[in-house]
Amino acid sequence: MPRPSWKLTVRNGAEVDHEGFDDIGEAVARMRERALEIRAEGPPKAANLLRKFEPEDQVTARLELSRGRFGRIRAAGIDVRGDGTFMPYRGGLRREELDPSGHDTPFDLVRETLEGDA
Repeated sequence: MPRPSWKLTVRNGAEVDHEGFDDIGEAVARMRERALEIRAEGPPKAANLLRKFEPEDQVTARLELSRGRFGRIRAAGIDVRGDGTFMPYRGGLRREELDPSGHDTPFDLVRETLEGDA
């Protein structure tokens, strides 16, 4: 059986889930669905370590779409922040936050980024 073209990895707390998709549109739609589910769980509590981290300073979950192998991996995704906002990013190991202004949703920007990297 052939491998799916796109892999969605969802890291939500200690849970890590993977799903495969052949169509980027389906993959982005599922990413959006999961992100909305996670946001509906509610904000995290403030964390006190060396300093106090408010919910907006925390990443509750990270959802990433990737394609490729080893040194040729293309990746982009969404961080679900504790205040309920979505922050799109590009890159796997080295993440670069993307500016979602000018796009209907941050998910549109993730799709555009991955299609543009093709």
